[in-house]
Parts: sequence; structure tokens; C-alpha cells
Amino acid sequence: MSNIRDIAQAAKVSVTTVSRVLNNHPHVAKEKREAVLQAIQQLNYRPNINAVHLSRGKTMVVGILCPFINHSYYAALLEGIAEKAHSLGYKLMIIQTYYQRDIELEALEMLKHKQMDSLIVLSRILSLNHYEEYLSYGRIVMCEKIEHKGFQSIYIDQYSAFQCAFEFLVQKGHENIGYSTGREMGYSSNQREKAYIEGLATINQNIKKEWVFTNSFFLEDGKKLLENLLELNKLPTALIVTNDMVAAGIILESKKRRIEIPNNLSIIGFNNDPIAEAMGITTVSLPLKDMGSQAFEYSSKKDITSPIKVSFSLLERNTVQ
Repeated sequence: MSNIRDIAQAAKVSVTTVSRVLNNHPHVAKEKREAVLQAIQQLNYRPNINAVHLSRGKTMVVGILCPFINHSYYAALLEGIAEKAHSLGYKLMIIQTYYQRDIELEALEMLKHKQMDSLIVLSRILSLNHYEEYLSYGRIVMCEKIEHKGFQSIYIDQYSAFQCAFEFLVQKGHENIGYSTGREMGYSSNQREKAYIEGLATINQNIKKEWVFTNSFFLEDGKKLLENLLELNKLPTALIVTNDMVAAGIILESKKRRIEIPNNLSIIGFNNDPIAEAMGITTVSLPLKDMGSQAFEYSSKKDITSPIKVSFSLLERNTVQ
């Protein structure tokens, strides 16, 4: 593989002149520039991309830690990130973690070894202490509320979003309310559980653990959720389903079992995915695409701002009465 010294020798110019031509420096004589370009073509020279990154001080690559790329919540975030990255000339390195610690650690090591300029964490399993150790190697943007001054944080107030859904159901006359969520533990799950317990207290109800469903991520999980629900002696009159795909799965399975939505069971979803609009699902709309775009913007900014809260809204459709 040829290098710039080979080019300099073939063009009969200095290494400095070759470097200037490669970097499109204006102060190079025309005949020398042409000689260098001809030598590059003859030697089939290709620049060492790692060396180019080293000289520029950046890779123009941003890493994305994502537990599942086929999950509608993360897909919407990724869409916003990808559009903004493209507009700014960056490439993305999407790392699907499946919530495995070793994969997250591997990504942090890649940041340390300058294989990416910054890292956007859509969701994590490692403690914040693990991430703190890598703050000196590049910007880390967290898609959750974090007050630590070293991280840029952009988030949706999951407590308030869940509270909004809960209060809407109470206003409709519901007291027997269950819910489903993704991970059993985690920032969002903890905030939703807190909102649920405190919401029940306001209507003098106690938590019924059999009405709380975890590990609900995909449409198939919604179908299984309804199967499990129907095995209970007493059913809730309404469910808060923190994922529109899961809500859709519940509704599709309900039709098979002749359970009328919302007459027999009211459903309120989350995210406002396209399937929610298509099926008329009442949902809490989260502007995930815009959130992803903002997260990318802050991955390259020098200054860290206070945590950025993204707004949400409730869209009433046909699945709650």
C-alpha cells in the first residue's frame, strides 16, 4: 500500500507539498499539484481513514446505544437521530445492546479509543457510575433525566405522562386500573410504578400486583398479556399500556375472544405510533422523532445545558369510555 512518501518520490516534490495537496491547501504551484495528483492516480493511493480522523481530531461518527432496533419507541428516536446526522454529515454506529452489560461496556471502550466522537444512550442497564468513568473521552447524551453536570440529558417526564393517562381514566369513571410496561426495573419503569401507586392512593385503591404486567415490548406480548389477564378472577376495567404495539396486540386478541373494546375493557396506549392512529387507539403522544433529533444536536455541542424536558400530549380516540 502506497503512502505519502511514495507519492512525494514519484511526483518529485516534498512530503509537505503532498500533504498540502491532499488537504486541498490553496498555496501549491499548479505544476506541483498536477504532478502529485498524477502520482496519486498512478499509485492508486487511498488515504488511511484512521490517520485522517486523527489529524482532524474527530471521526464524524456518533454511537447510538439502543436495546432493540425493532421496537417502535426506539425506532422513532433513531429516525430523528438519523435524519439530523445525515443533514450534518455524520455517520451513525448503532449498537443493539439487548440490555447486556458487556455490550454497553464494549461501546464505552470504543468511545475511549476514539472510534466515535460521542455516544447517545437511548436506554441502559449499566449504572451511571460506569458511564461517569468515560466522560473525559467524549460527550455522552442520556435520553433520561439526569442532573449530573457531566452528562447532557434529554427526557420525557415519564411520571407525568403516566399520571396524565391515569387521571384521564379516572375522569372517565374508572377505578379498577391496571397497566403494562417494558422492563421490570429501570428509570422509566420506576417512574411509571411511582405514578401508578400514587394515583391509586388518590382514589383510595390499593395496588393489585396481578394487574401489573412487565416485559411487554411487542405486539405478540399484548396478545399474551390478554391471555394472562383472562385467567384472573377479577379483571380491571381499564389498562394503561405504555407501548402502542402492545396495546394493538391486546385489541387484536380481544376481537378473537369477543371482548369489546372499550365496552368491556378500556385501553390507553403510549407513543402515538402509526398503528395507534390506524386502529383508533387513545394514546399519550410522545414526540420521539423530535427528541432524537435534539439528542443528536446536543451530542456535538461543547456546552452542557440543564436537562431538557420534552413535552407530551394525550390523544383521545376510540378505545376508552
